[in-house]
Order: sequence, then structure tokens, then C-alpha cells
Amino acid sequence: MFTGLIEEVGILRRIERTGAAARLAVGSALPSDSISLGDSVAVNGACLTVVAMGGGELTFDASPETLEVTTLGALAPGARVNLERALRLGDRLGGHIVTGHVDFIATISERRELSGNIVFGFRSSSEHARYLVAKGSVAIDGISLTVNAVSSDGFSVNIIPHTAAKTTLGTARAGDRVNIETDILGKYVERLLGAGGPGRRGDGVSLELLAKSGFL
Repeated sequence: MFTGLIEEVGILRRIERTGAAARLAVGSALPSDSISLGDSVAVNGACLTVVAMGGGELTFDASPETLEVTTLGALAPGARVNLERALRLGDRLGGHIVTGHVDFIATISERRELSGNIVFGFRSSSEHARYLVAKGSVAIDGISLTVNAVSSDGFSVNIIPHTAAKTTLGTARAGDRVNIETDILGKYVERLLGAGGPGRRGDGVSLELLAKSGFL
């Protein structure tokens, strides 16, 4: 579990292909005494396991599934990646609850300056847009951000100068692809109130249901 508050921008030093899988070596200045083999680290928002470490590097194995549903497989040595260690009990939850399980890849459709901030627009399908809510939370390459606006084919966010300086979004441009994780709370609400909920017929919330439940 993560918060979406990026701790460091690391540098991909090597990516070694093994069939449909890959091993990634990332240069990192994260304190070595705070990381152990088997620990989880979010790399551009994808939860990966540390399989080797030393010499200022963290090494991760990426499964075929991970490479298929994230942008990690398209990275080249020298690429900058956002890093965050897993949340510990007692840590402050300064961002929002991020699982490190990427939902889809979006393409940046717009980047524009606005009063010192940067507004990004992203293209996404209506299938994914239903999990995005204006003023709700979204993780973009592992960065916890607030959704500005949502449309049928995309959404937008505003990032402040600090976020631009401390994450990979500062150098992102239109046409770049990014990993998106929508808010886990919305997925559970849909599951419980929609077709997957106990005793439901796929009707979701209706006036009849609210009345039967004593809300009306």
C-alpha cells in the first residue's frame, strides 16, 4: 500500500528481457537501511518487489502482466522513474490510498502553463472515466493528484511547481504515456452497489432500493 507521495526520482540503469518478463535495475538514493529484499516499492505507480540491491541500485522483476498493463516495458535506460516505498503503519497518509495496481495507460493530450502551475489533459476511454470524479483522487505514474475535470474521453489535473520539480511530470509532454490508478474506494462502491453486490440484479442504487433500506 502506498500514498502517492513520491520520495525520489530514480534512473533506470538497465532492463534485461527474459522472454515476456524483464528485470529492471534502478539507480536510487533511498536509504539502504530502510529497504530489505522482498520489500515493495512503487515504480511509476506499479508495485514491484525488490529482488536485489547494492551499489546504489534497486533491482526488480516485472512479470509479463505488469509489462503489458503498464508503461514499464517501454522504458529505456536513462529513463526517470518515480519511486515510493510501501506505507508503514503509523505513517501519515498525506496523499490517498494507492495500491500500486495500475488500471490503464493514458496518453497526455495537453500540457499548458497556468499561473505558474501546469495543467495536464489525458485521454482515456469512457470505461475508465466512470471511476474518475472531479475533485476526487487519481494516481498518475504513482503521483497522488486531484482530478480537476472529467469528460467522456478524458480528464485533467493541475500540478503545482513543487510536484513538477520532484516528479517525472515536470518534464512530461503531450503524447507521453502514463500509468493510471483510479481510486480504489470507487471500485469497491461499484462492486457492492452494482451487479456484483449481494442480492443485486445489476440495477445499482435506485429510489426503490433507498426506500426499502429506510433512506426515503
